[in-house]
Amino acid sequence: MELQSICTTPEIENVLKVMLTGIIAFVIAFLFTPIWTHFLYKYKLGIKIKKTGVQGDSLQYVSTMHADKAGTPTMGGVIVWLSVAVLILASHYVFPIIAWSLDIGFLARLDFLSRAETYLPLFALVATGILGLFDDVMSVRGWGSNKGGGMRFAVRFWWLFAIAAFGAWWFYSKLGWDVMHVPAVGDFGMGLWYIPLFIFVILFTAFSSNETDGLDGLNGGILTMAFVAFAVIAFAQGSVDLAAFCLAISGALLAFLWFNIYPARFFMGDTGAISLGATLGVVAMLTNSVIILFIIVFVYVLESGSAFIQIASKKFFKRKVFLAAPLHHHFEALGWPEPKITMRAWIFTAVMVIIGLTIGIIGVG
Repeated sequence: MELQSICTTPEIENVLKVMLTGIIAFVIAFLFTPIWTHFLYKYKLGIKIKKTGVQGDSLQYVSTMHADKAGTPTMGGVIVWLSVAVLILASHYVFPIIAWSLDIGFLARLDFLSRAETYLPLFALVATGILGLFDDVMSVRGWGSNKGGGMRFAVRFWWLFAIAAFGAWWFYSKLGWDVMHVPAVGDFGMGLWYIPLFIFVILFTAFSSNETDGLDGLNGGILTMAFVAFAVIAFAQGSVDLAAFCLAISGALLAFLWFNIYPARFFMGDTGAISLGATLGVVAMLTNSVIILFIIVFVYVLESGSAFIQIASKKFFKRKVFLAAPLHHHFEALGWPEPKITMRAWIFTAVMVIIGLTIGIIGVG
């Protein structure tokens, strides 16, 4: 069989569109980083090491181990979601004009702003990014009723709940979606139960991403691999615009990681961790890959699970299961170097991505 019969021109164009989108996002984010970093350092928008947890309990291990990180700028996540937002809008409104004026037809085809595929994940990315940005600013400046500054957990929770509920309503009422796919088994109609499932997935990914964002480069690497995986899944399903969107986030995340790996020049902050986590959840729902999501980001399951077990054990049994929670802090307390924990989490995630993609693509039917 000739190569031309396998790779038709539209297929090649779609591959180039997705790949170029990721590359352009990387370049935009990389060029934007020095500007944003200068702003963060100039106005001293650095983190404060928390000494107490959500329940008011002492964070002895964490505050001691991370004392040297105090003052490191946060809100680096703005680089990712703002770069992607600028790129997707430029692809729709600016690229066609440039393509027409310079007679470069392919440039106009890079448009990946699509009502059916990217409106909702873009809304989730920007809306939760702004929410996280407010929380970061409040934490840095010591504003708010929360001890040490920042939004109270309940406030963040209900804002995220409202955003997730809007997304659930959009999927169920506007798109008519109420089906969950189980790989190799089939689709199951959930009716109204689809709404709480959607909300749970978004809240899980948003808060788990935030929990995991505790070491230099840890969450950034996990999210980069996860979005690449969902770019592959979306492309396999024929959702080229969504695939381009996912790879744009991965490209911007790679630029962010260049400066975030140990020792980090700045941190992602809630504006990155919450927004990217929530957006990943939306993408999983759009591709009907909820089960695959939990496989790909199984590190999130371990991180959130360890935090839940720790809280429950302290509340009901008055003792700790882990030296510190979530899990990456437990390994720190055991004496593991920070880069070792990060690298091993990346390796584990890479393996889970391969497993998730294999199950997800083979078990489509």
